[in-house]
Amino acid sequence: MLGFVVMGVESVRVVFTKWGGGQHWESVGRVLGEDECGTWVGGVRGRRLSRPGHDVVLPYGTAMLVPADSGFVACFNEPRDGADAAGCSTYVDITTVPQWGNGAVTMVDLDLDVVQRWSGEVEVHDEDEFAEHQESLGYPEEVVALAERSCADVRRAVEAGDAPFDGRANAWLERLTELT
Repeated sequence: MLGFVVMGVESVRVVFTKWGGGQHWESVGRVLGEDECGTWVGGVRGRRLSRPGHDVVLPYGTAMLVPADSGFVACFNEPRDGADAAGCSTYVDITTVPQWGNGAVTMVDLDLDVVQRWSGEVEVHDEDEFAEHQESLGYPEEVVALAERSCADVRRAVEAGDAPFDGRANAWLERLTELT
């Protein structure tokens, strides 16, 4: 965990790259705190996600878990109704282990995503993109193995309701609401 070094930070850049250093998604969040699962970063309603040629404004808040030593980043979406609702309750990007420094947390997006719908259904997305990028981006064998293992472990944890997918994100979403 990151302790006092990150806890003094008001905001942090959240930077997802592609393998080889290509740009992917970037946003700004607020460090909410940490627990045994990692550091929690809040994304306020109306925050902008940007990547080259594409900007998205999210009408719902998120609590993002950045584990200290695992190959994923999990976003837990604020429950909202109507047009402002997220399409899922939980969206987990399979990544390299996140790295903190210079006011940012950075990780390489490894394509695979574990998604939990509001109904509870769990799906893995972008397996085709992952297979394609193994060739076109030259993922090393150890990166492929990390991504596959992380994806399987995350899916099992989401389906079982194991930490950090055990409802604890609700308290972090409440904290985000209190701070905004």
